[in-house]
Amino acid sequence: MVTFRDVVLFFLLLTVAAPILLYTDSYTSAKTPFSKREFLEDVTALTFNSNENRLNLLHREESPVDVRRGVVGVVYSKLDSDSSLKARDQVSARVLKATDDETQSQTDNTIKQVTDHAASEMDKPNVMHASDANAHNRERMRVQLTKKTSGKVDEQETKGSGAEKESGNVRIPDAQVRLLKDQLIRAKVYLSLPAAKANAHFVRELRLRIKEVQRLVLDASKDSDLPKNAMEKLKAMEQTLAKGKEIQDDCSTVVKKLRAMLHSAEEQLRVHKKQAMFLTQLTAKTIPKGLHCLPLRLTTDYYALNSSEQQFPNQEKLEDNQLYHYALFSDNVLATSVVVNSTIANAKHPSKHVFHIVTDRLNYAAMRMWFLDNPPGKATIQVQNVEEFTWLNSSYSPVLKQLSSRSMIDYYFRAHHANSDTNLKFRNPKYLSILNHLRFYLPEIFPKLSKVLFLDDDIVVQKDLSGLWSVDLKGNVNGAVETCGESFHRFDRYLNFSNPLISKNFDPRACGWAYGMNVFDLDEWKRQNITEVYHRWQNLNQDRDLWKLGTLPPGLITFWKRTYPLDRKWHVLGLGYNPSVNQRDIERAAVVHYNGNLKPWLEIGIPKYRGLWSKHVDYQHVYLRECNINP
Repeated sequence: MVTFRDVVLFFLLLTVAAPILLYTDSYTSAKTPFSKREFLEDVTALTFNSNENRLNLLHREESPVDVRRGVVGVVYSKLDSDSSLKARDQVSARVLKATDDETQSQTDNTIKQVTDHAASEMDKPNVMHASDANAHNRERMRVQLTKKTSGKVDEQETKGSGAEKESGNVRIPDAQVRLLKDQLIRAKVYLSLPAAKANAHFVRELRLRIKEVQRLVLDASKDSDLPKNAMEKLKAMEQTLAKGKEIQDDCSTVVKKLRAMLHSAEEQLRVHKKQAMFLTQLTAKTIPKGLHCLPLRLTTDYYALNSSEQQFPNQEKLEDNQLYHYALFSDNVLATSVVVNSTIANAKHPSKHVFHIVTDRLNYAAMRMWFLDNPPGKATIQVQNVEEFTWLNSSYSPVLKQLSSRSMIDYYFRAHHANSDTNLKFRNPKYLSILNHLRFYLPEIFPKLSKVLFLDDDIVVQKDLSGLWSVDLKGNVNGAVETCGESFHRFDRYLNFSNPLISKNFDPRACGWAYGMNVFDLDEWKRQNITEVYHRWQNLNQDRDLWKLGTLPPGLITFWKRTYPLDRKWHVLGLGYNPSVNQRDIERAAVVHYNGNLKPWLEIGIPKYRGLWSKHVDYQHVYLRECNINP
């Protein structure tokens, strides 16, 4: 029978033996070999002296977290590109590989040391402190490596983000200049408002700022032209304008003032445009000093020659229809010489080209002297005086009768005519010259020629023109390049379609064509009696009700349905008024035409086109140097 004493003894024995057995089992199990992984997990979990630092000699699974902790100063947004993510993963991989390589050679020895001395190390805190210090040094080395590597990624991402910023934000060119000019407008608004005027201190300050800004932008068209202190002045003006905004907070008053300023600016612009047009027209009519000097010098030398020296060679070619004949009507010696020189320079057979030049009495001797002194190679020259055409008189020519009438002279020369035309283009006195109307009398001037190429004196020839004589005009009288690509080159631009005579005979949307380079079949001209057609319409227009003035409107009427369209490559217009003529069209053109007021021999000529003309002028010629004619 089990007594109470036996039970007590059993429990006493159990309390004494159990700790011994448990300690013995733990000690035995400590010497029992197991996998490295289980042991590493146990060692990694050990802590000493409440210190949370772990053994860092071995590779841990959470290394990527440590790598991210080591990347100092790098913030990855949600919008990181795939390339940025890949770069970050590559950094982590490189750091892990560097840590593994650094510790792999010591791993086995470390495991052995821990295995052999695990129990003793638990009782030796000094040894553990040494190991902890060693681990801390290695941790610091690893973090430095991580920072160094991640720094490169940070630099790359900074550059990338900068490039994106540069490409994403379009920088406004010359922003400072624009802002300064905008400040001036705002300042002038505040300066004119009653509320601001009442504040004398503000007005003085604002006037000072306006003067400062005006000095800055006076000669500045771009930011690089501004001085170094421009930003300081800009900020100072902005502060002053902020004060003005506080003084005058009524937006409606500011809006009214801005509208008034806009209306005033538009009115000033209109006046300036009108003045610019008038001055341009005036400049176009004015003869430069050099071009006035040149004919005077040439005339003096011409009359110093004897009669035999005043004659041109090859005069037998003047009526040979097998040759290429040109008609030029001009009083400008230099311009005429460019037409002749450029034509001969591009001619395949210069000896087959004949130039018939008609000028006025004032320039007749000068024109002859120039070509006597500067013969165009093997080409033939004829110079005639329009005053010697006895058949051309007011009884024969209606236009000549109109040009000499009192009403026409008043139209041109009275400064404040009651019925003066607002378009200054039609007030040009060149229309008073009969030279401008000779193109309608070609068969009378050249009675024995069958075909003539008419050229204005403001053209430059760039290619051989002999092919024009073989163009079949298909029974038409005039061969010309059409100009209906633009709306203002149609018939309704030149003719008065409110008049029944015009509206019932012509189409307002019909294509116009260019005067300046025209092939005329003189035989067909005579057969169709074109000169009489011209005279009839001129008589109908004696009061200028059908068209204003000039030669193109009567030309459109006279050669209506009698004009053959030439290929556009033969003739390109606009170099005397349009700075945007297609460069490719200019290069391909056989003839370029400076029609308009901006002639290449005038200072107002378009600079980029002047070279095409000036290359045919010898500025070293004695006459040009003496008259101070320069490119």
